[in-house]
Amino acid sequence: MTIFIALVVFGVIVLFHEFGHFIVAKLCKVKVHEFAIGMGPKIASIKGKETDYSIRLLPLGGYVKMLGEDEDSEDENSFGKKSVLQRIGIIAAGPIMNFVLAILLFTVIFMLVGIPTTSIKETMKDYPAQSAGIIEGDKIIEIEGTKIEDWNQVTSIVGNSAGKSIEIKIQRAGKPMEYKVTPLEQDGRGVIGILPSSEKNLALSLKSSVERTGYILSQMMNFFATLVTGNVNTSDVVGPVGIINVVGEAARVGYLNVISLAAVISINLGLINLFPFPALDGSRILFLIIELARGKKIDPEKEGMIHFIGFALLMLLMVFITYKDIIKLIDK
Repeated sequence: MTIFIALVVFGVIVLFHEFGHFIVAKLCKVKVHEFAIGMGPKIASIKGKETDYSIRLLPLGGYVKMLGEDEDSEDENSFGKKSVLQRIGIIAAGPIMNFVLAILLFTVIFMLVGIPTTSIKETMKDYPAQSAGIIEGDKIIEIEGTKIEDWNQVTSIVGNSAGKSIEIKIQRAGKPMEYKVTPLEQDGRGVIGILPSSEKNLALSLKSSVERTGYILSQMMNFFATLVTGNVNTSDVVGPVGIINVVGEAARVGYLNVISLAAVISINLGLINLFPFPALDGSRILFLIIELARGKKIDPEKEGMIHFIGFALLMLLMVFITYKDIIKLIDK
């Protein structure tokens, strides 16, 4: 079951990525020979008017095969005959769709569980908020002079104020009231013993999903930056086997965890594909930017060889990481 769930997660993520390339290619009137999910031998396919839609044996990616992408073609509907900006758009659409998928998945989660508001649903007995006089139904409008607009501000300010007296302004029955509260320290964070009410709102869910995706993206960029500088242990990096194991653990906790993990993996895939490493979307975009700057195309054979070498190196890296994943599982 774990492997099945992992395959579904990977399949959906890859489907969105390749669909990004596919739909923008179609919008730019590029002829697409094949839309494939997976790699290796073909196990199923449907022949469309212009495009073959196939599922391949190995669930390790996918591709969109466009006319004139890797070879010269005089056809006006070939990839190479489109403007540089159109080609950049086609290539960039894959990673962008990964970010879009993450936003959609987080939106589903927020719509199911609701988004925390600044209104208090419950106060906990013997905790500072209840002791100070704050009650259920109060709405937090200001803390230490900072206007409060969302629950994250509450947790951030309170969490960083353990042992310090803070002034909390609330609204009760339309009237503002102020309380002095000293957060307790728990696990290195300040807490005052309140739980928020939640709201199921599509616009708010979308806004929060965009913010969550942006935050995770920035954290991943920081991680990769520290990885390059050697400040992160390479054992923290996992491959397909490690991800399948993580998906299995998430599935045992609940389906919401699987959806959340799928969103994170999708963001990760989108970001990695934007790296300017040969064979990745980022390197293809880099070559197109160079073409735009110099005013003429780079030799397709030379570019193809660079991408081939990059792909080979990526496969070797994948084998190495997979080996380490298996060793970790055996050691457990």
